[in-house]
Amino acid sequence: MIELGVNIDHVATIRQARRTYEPDPVWAAVEAHLGGADGITVHLREDRRHIQDADVRRLRDQTQIKLNLEMAATPEMVDIAIALKPEMAMLVPEGRHEITTEGGLDILSKEAAITDAIRRLADHGIITSVFIDAEPAQVEAAARAGASVCELHTGPYAETFHREGRDVASPAIRRELERVATAGALIQQAGMRFNAGHGLNYFNVQPVAALPGVRELHIGHAIVSRAVFVGMREAVSTMKALIREAAAAAAQSRGMAGRG
Repeated sequence: MIELGVNIDHVATIRQARRTYEPDPVWAAVEAHLGGADGITVHLREDRRHIQDADVRRLRDQTQIKLNLEMAATPEMVDIAIALKPEMAMLVPEGRHEITTEGGLDILSKEAAITDAIRRLADHGIITSVFIDAEPAQVEAAARAGASVCELHTGPYAETFHREGRDVASPAIRRELERVATAGALIQQAGMRFNAGHGLNYFNVQPVAALPGVRELHIGHAIVSRAVFVGMREAVSTMKALIREAAAAAAQSRGMAGRG
C-alpha cells in the first residue's frame, strides 16, 4: 500500500528565521505521525540552513516513526548517518546557492563516490536511496551503485501541471507523467523500490499516486503550508486520503483491465 513521508524541513525554516526554539520540528513530526504519516523526512544540509544536527538526534531518540535522512554524499554526512542510523538515507544533490533542491543527483558523473557512500551506509544496516531525475541512464547508474530505492524527481511534472492550468488532460502534463511512469517501471525491473517526490501538492498528487508500483511519496512544502492554516494533523490526513484514494482507484482499474 502506498505510503506518505512528510518532510518537515520548513518547520525548521520558520524557527531559524528567528534563530529561536520554536516551532519545534520534533513536535511537528509527532503531529504528522498522528495525522497518518508513515515516515518523516528531514534534509540535514551542509550549511545547516534549517534542520540542525540536534533536530535529527532528537527525532531519532524521541519519535516512533520511520526517519528518512536526506543528505549529500559526503564523508561528513555519511559519518553522521552511520552514527544516527535512520531507517533510510537518501542521497541528494546540494548547492549552497539554491533555495531548494534543484534537479536530481547526477550519479553518472560521480558514480564511484556515490557507490562508496551507498556501500558504507548499507554496511551499517541503513536502507539507501537516491533522488534522481526520471532518466533511464540515471536509473541504470543507481542500480550499478547499489541503491535499494530510487526517488524520482517530480519537480518538472509539478511545474508543468501548474503552468498548464492543472489540466490533467494537457499533452505536456501527460508527457511529464509518462516520463516518471517509464522511469518507475525501469526502477522496479532493476529490483529497486520506486518512490517519488518534489513539488507535489493537493492538486497534482493523485496522478503520481496512481502510477503502477509507486511505493512512497515524500511531500513537505505543501503540507507545511496548509498546516499553517488547518494544523499539521489535518493537513497530513487530507494528503494521505488523496494518495490512498488515487492508488486504490488505479489498482482497481488495472485489475478490471486484466480480467477483461
